[in-house]
Amino acid sequence: MTSHDKTLSREESFGYDRKTIDYIRNAAAHGLYEIRGMGAKRKLPNFDDLVFLGASLSRYPLEGYREKCSTKTVLGTRFAKKPIELEIPITVAGMSFGSLSANVKEALGRAASEVGTSTTTGDGGMTQEERLSSKTLVYQCLPSRYGFNPDDVRRADAIEVVIGQGAKPGGGGMLLGQKVSARVAAMRTLPEGIDQRSASRHPDWTGPDDLAIKIQELREITDWEKPIYVKVGATRTFNDVKLAVHSGADVVVVDGMQGGTAATQTCFIEHVGIPTLAAVRQAVDALEDLDMKGKVQLIVSGGIRTGPDVAKALAMGADAVSIGQGVLIALGCNHDSYFQNGAHHDATADYAAIGTAPGYCHHCHTGRCPVGITTQDAVLEQRLAPEVGARHLKNYLKTLNMELATIARACGKKNVHHLEPEDLVALTIEAAAMARVPLAGTSWIPGMGGM
Repeated sequence: MTSHDKTLSREESFGYDRKTIDYIRNAAAHGLYEIRGMGAKRKLPNFDDLVFLGASLSRYPLEGYREKCSTKTVLGTRFAKKPIELEIPITVAGMSFGSLSANVKEALGRAASEVGTSTTTGDGGMTQEERLSSKTLVYQCLPSRYGFNPDDVRRADAIEVVIGQGAKPGGGGMLLGQKVSARVAAMRTLPEGIDQRSASRHPDWTGPDDLAIKIQELREITDWEKPIYVKVGATRTFNDVKLAVHSGADVVVVDGMQGGTAATQTCFIEHVGIPTLAAVRQAVDALEDLDMKGKVQLIVSGGIRTGPDVAKALAMGADAVSIGQGVLIALGCNHDSYFQNGAHHDATADYAAIGTAPGYCHHCHTGRCPVGITTQDAVLEQRLAPEVGARHLKNYLKTLNMELATIARACGKKNVHHLEPEDLVALTIEAAAMARVPLAGTSWIPGMGGM
């Protein structure tokens, strides 16, 4: 056998690599699709493919220690009597009690309140822990209506009507039986310990005209005080944003396919939806086409991880961002240890017991989270103390906001909301086309002509 033959004998097929072969063998053995948590693992065009053009001679930067850069953000100015006023344009995404423990919900509220931003309930209703700890709380109205309560709607500061989620557009949520504790079951009016699947669409309306009626109902029971958000998973984003605006939304939330989930089919996570980078530009185009930019606010979510990510989303036209997976990681998700009773404890063996390792875990659906975040287990949930989680999350959110303001100053902006597409260029042709900004070093925007 020649050396060439030996090379070919060990060559992996591109179409049938080890990962694909493993998938086919698992499907053949079990006849079931995979369910997991977190977000897409495939490489996608993202905000890393854009860079800022900092100020130099053609425009002047701001001095970082002498000149202020405002990060204040107002959401819901279209119809609501009491718009949401935030200190930073970085919010905490909707994650349910059920997918997360009560301790985590309390930690989210504490941290968000300390930095002056909002949290969001998620499926399954409002917990006292979250309401009491959150200065500003957005209450979700989802297709399942699990735990939905008009009295809690009135106790909220804003309402988010969820049409879809970036990790699973067109699909309903899941909460496997091992996470349906007695308290979760009671809040959702479900049998304890039985797998729960949420509806993929709302039961009482089928289109934008019906959505307009639903939004009107929510306004009436809150005396027109609360902003109404409409959240869509990023797919047909241009049309979906337009329809949300026509239905009367104060704020539109667009969740790209990098968004996470507590549990859904892997085929959804990896193969349905469009990247956040492409969705932002389509959403802004829709608002501008309706002459509603600045009148209806845009929140972008799905794979926002860093201060530069936030800055790029705002430069492309978003008014704020919402973060889920990054929040969980700040709390300790995928960490190799947890802090309890004044000491650090090694969690590596607990990861191994569920077939993974720190840094690779996507086993949120199992309810056996080694660091006590995505669990309802009475013992495991104590591994996340609310005060410890809140401190870490506060630090993370403060860091993102400082990075955002630093970049804005470097671009000569006194307000982070003054960042604009002209401040950006792309490093790849794909990103240039999706974001509709020039390829670095050229004036060329793919599909727009010129070089």
